[in-house]
Amino acid sequence: MWNDRTEVHLNTPFYDVAGFLSGNNTLKDPELSLLGDIAGKSLLHLQCHFGLDTLSLARLGAAVTGLDFSERAIAEAETLALKAGLQARFICANVYDWSRHDNTTYDLVFSSYGTIGWLPDIEAWAQVISAALNPGGRFIFAEFHPVVWMFDDKFREIQFSYFQREAIVEEVSGTYADPKAAIQHTTVSWNHSLDQVIMALLRSGLQLRSFREYDYSPYDCFSGLRELAPGKFQLSGLEGKLPMVYALEAVKPGG
Repeated sequence: MWNDRTEVHLNTPFYDVAGFLSGNNTLKDPELSLLGDIAGKSLLHLQCHFGLDTLSLARLGAAVTGLDFSERAIAEAETLALKAGLQARFICANVYDWSRHDNTTYDLVFSSYGTIGWLPDIEAWAQVISAALNPGGRFIFAEFHPVVWMFDDKFREIQFSYFQREAIVEEVSGTYADPKAAIQHTTVSWNHSLDQVIMALLRSGLQLRSFREYDYSPYDCFSGLRELAPGKFQLSGLEGKLPMVYALEAVKPGG
């Protein structure tokens, strides 16, 4: 599915590859407010897709490594790095298998938007993050709020439990970046509550430094969104009433 989506996403206005190559940075306010000055820092980007955010982090001065399990996405990320004239390393691997492919540790680990819903085991994910960080290193994470994933695609009714314990299996056509794309797949995903995520990070040995919730999405990627301010999309009829994104910073002790 992600190989097919990569082929579609490369040519969508949603990702605006041409804009990125002309100098645009693809990072959004929730993560930028936590990242701060990353010049000269080593950074691992988990589930990086085809690398636009990874390379945007490189533009901010970080020494970046991007990891994703889609062969097509990693190949395109490497091509984009060359086109943009940016230094980056990319690894094609499942996030749980990071240590089999990389013996480096990092000043920062980063992940954002639409990532952990594809992972069944959040405890193992948190352990990977902790193991990848240097003492004193930081994990920066921005993700869609689990409340969003409770709703059906049209946001008309609650379809799934906030405490979703079973896999969610769906037949999906198109993609969030192009709903009319001629691709169809069976998807398997999970909804992870905030307590699952935060407690997994704490149990991995990290310390929570910052946590924020936002009433908007920085992406126009759901049905029925209205752009109420530049880059801030809310659900029509539910403006300001639902959390749509959360962002956190966690730190590995020491250093």
